[in-house]
Amino acid sequence: MPMSLGSFGRIATAIVAFTLGLGSVRAAEPPITIGFGMALTGNIAANGRAALIAMKLWEEDINKAGGLLGRPVKLVYYDDQSSPPNVPGLYTKLLDVDKVDIVVSGYGTNMTVPAMPVVMAHNRMFMTLFALAVNADFKYPRFFGMIPAGPAETAKRAFSKGFFETAKAMNPRPKTLAIVGTDAESSRNAIEGALENAKDAGLEVIYNRSYPPTTNDFSPIMRAIQATHADVVYVASYPGDSVGLVNALHEVGLKGRLVGGNMVGLQTTSIKTQLGPKLNGLVVYNFWVPTPATMNPEIKAFLDRYQPEAMKQGVDQLGYYLPPFAYAYLQVVGDAIKNAGTLDQDTLTAYIHAHLFHTILGDIAFGPDGDWKEAKIVFEQFHDVKGNDIEQFRDGKSETILEPLSMRSGSLNEPYSDIAH
Repeated sequence: MPMSLGSFGRIATAIVAFTLGLGSVRAAEPPITIGFGMALTGNIAANGRAALIAMKLWEEDINKAGGLLGRPVKLVYYDDQSSPPNVPGLYTKLLDVDKVDIVVSGYGTNMTVPAMPVVMAHNRMFMTLFALAVNADFKYPRFFGMIPAGPAETAKRAFSKGFFETAKAMNPRPKTLAIVGTDAESSRNAIEGALENAKDAGLEVIYNRSYPPTTNDFSPIMRAIQATHADVVYVASYPGDSVGLVNALHEVGLKGRLVGGNMVGLQTTSIKTQLGPKLNGLVVYNFWVPTPATMNPEIKAFLDRYQPEAMKQGVDQLGYYLPPFAYAYLQVVGDAIKNAGTLDQDTLTAYIHAHLFHTILGDIAFGPDGDWKEAKIVFEQFHDVKGNDIEQFRDGKSETILEPLSMRSGSLNEPYSDIAH
C-alpha cells in the first residue's frame, strides 16, 4: 500500500527526533572523574592549595580541548586537612562511593603512603605527587611518581646528594655532621639517604635526632646542635617545621659552615617572604628553578595564568615549586587516557611505562618502578635577601645554584654563621 504524505512526514519527524535524542545522550555522557585528597587546610595547605590551582587550570584546558574520550573531565577532591590518618577514608570514599574513574595522590610523601593500601586493594593505577621513594617499599606495579628524584631504589640518596656534594667540595673539607628531622615518613626517607651520602662524604655523624610532628618550640633542638659544634647541619623538615627551625637557628645564633638540606617549604613564595633575610646562607633543595634553559614557552604561559589566581587566593604567588608538577602529573594522566583510548587501569599502566611524555616541565619518562628514570634535583643557596619583598625572589634573583654542576650559577658562600648572624 502506498505511503501517504502525512505518514511519511510523521516517520521523518520521528527519525529526526530519535537522531537528536542520540545527540543529547552523547552530550549528556557522564564526565571522566579524577579523584584525590589534597591539603587545603593544616600545616601543608600553602602547598596543597597552590597545587589545586594548577590542577584546576589543567581541568579547564582539557575541557576546552574537548575533554577525553569524547567526555568532559571533572576533578573530585576532598580536604585531607594535612593529616595522614584522614587519607585512607577519603580514598575509600572516592573509590567505593564516588566511584571515580582515576585516582591520583595529594601532595607529599606523608599523604601518599596512607593512600597506597586502599589504592592497591582496588587495583588502580596511581599517579603520585612529590612522594619520595614510596614505591621502594610497596613495589606496586601500577604506581607512578611525579617527583624528580629518579628511581625509587636511589631516590632517598638523590634527594640530598647535591647537599653532600657541596660539602665534599668545601676547602678544607668539613669533618662533622649534625642531622635533625621530623619523625614522619618523608623525613625518615630523606635522613636514610642523607646518612649514606654523609658516609661517602667522610663526615662523622655526631648528632642525629628526630622530633614529633607536633613540635612547636625548636629552640632546644638548635641549642643541642649548637653544643656539638658540628661543621655541617642537615635538616629534613616539613613546611611548618622549617619556619620554626629557621627562626630557632637565628635565635640561638647557630654556628656552622654549611647549614640547610631538605627543608620543605623554603621553596614556597609565602614562606620565603615570611622569613626574608633569615634565609641568607642556607643551602636547600629545589625541584624546578627559573633559568633561561628551564623557562620554556609552555611553562611561562602556565605561570602567567597561575600567578594572578594565586595572588587572589594568597598562596604561592610565584608558583615555581609545586604547581608546575601538579599540572604536569595530570598532563601525563590525560595524555595516557587520550592516546591509549581507554580507562582500563592495566592498559594505562602499560602505556605510561612505554612512552615519553611531553609536559610543561619538558619530556618525562618513567622507569620500571614507576618513578622518573632520571633525577633532576637542584641545590641552591640564598643570598642578599633584604626585607620581605616578593620581587627579590622572582626569576631566582636571590638564589645561587650550586648543584648540579651543569646548572651552577655561582660558588658557595661560607661559613654560614658569618652570613646569617
